[in-house]
Amino acid sequence: MRSSVLQAPGAELYYEVRGSGPVLLLICGGVYDAAAYQPLAEALADRYTVVTYDRRGNSRSPLNGPPEAQSIEVHGRDAQLVLSAVRGTEPAYVFGNSSGAIVGLALAARYPEHVRGLVAHEPPIFELLSDREYWRGVIDNVEKTFRSEGPTAAGQVLGAAFAEQGGGSADGGEAEEQRMPGGALSEGEPDPETAAMLMRFAKNMEFFIGYEVPPFARYVPDFSALRESGVRVVAAAGEASEGEPPYRAAFAVAEQVGTAPAIFPGDHGGFGVQPEAFGARLHGVISGHGG
Repeated sequence: MRSSVLQAPGAELYYEVRGSGPVLLLICGGVYDAAAYQPLAEALADRYTVVTYDRRGNSRSPLNGPPEAQSIEVHGRDAQLVLSAVRGTEPAYVFGNSSGAIVGLALAARYPEHVRGLVAHEPPIFELLSDREYWRGVIDNVEKTFRSEGPTAAGQVLGAAFAEQGGGSADGGEAEEQRMPGGALSEGEPDPETAAMLMRFAKNMEFFIGYEVPPFARYVPDFSALRESGVRVVAAAGEASEGEPPYRAAFAVAEQVGTAPAIFPGDHGGFGVQPEAFGARLHGVISGHGG
């Protein structure tokens, strides 16, 4: 693995590169950073040049100024800048999980010449759901609670909303700093590298719940641009997530882009719990042999 930092407008972007072959960019969501994708990246590095990065405002990608409400369009541009730094002249494959999947949709819509294909795994696009009014109220409450009571209380509001809807959290509705990548509870004393990663996730929580959740949750992709882009977009959902809001949103995205949804191992965080099986499924979808 080799790592580097590039300068983007308003932030530095830390990224890592592994393997060789066609470029595959993995975009994380929530409080996670490039380290959350390490097992999946290593499972795919024999077939792809796998690129992971910390999104702006998180972990090793600091903002150049104070925190502020984040824009999906800006995060899409960041993904394009990372690709431009590593991919050469060929378009890349892109995989995004959760809010990272929404970033991937923005990337493909605005910069289709950089994207060969996109797999958007459980993007929590609440505006596509039949219960969108419920989620609008939840996000308004999260935003209000963050201002008045702080990030912990705001995170509890989001976590309670997912619990009420019969699903696990998406991107940190629970205390993700206590969880391993993919949502598995950490057990015992972690090794120093894992401990450092979990500390970064804990620090990312305030930025996520206060400055990403409200604007990201209100975003609707430019589906007209996506349909006209020529980019093959596949929406994906975890087999253990059936009925949960991000699962339902994935099917709504599939309907919008006109491709069949792909079912992946595990739940919303299956990439971390079952990286080998998840990687095999992702390779199959990318290559056109699995969805």
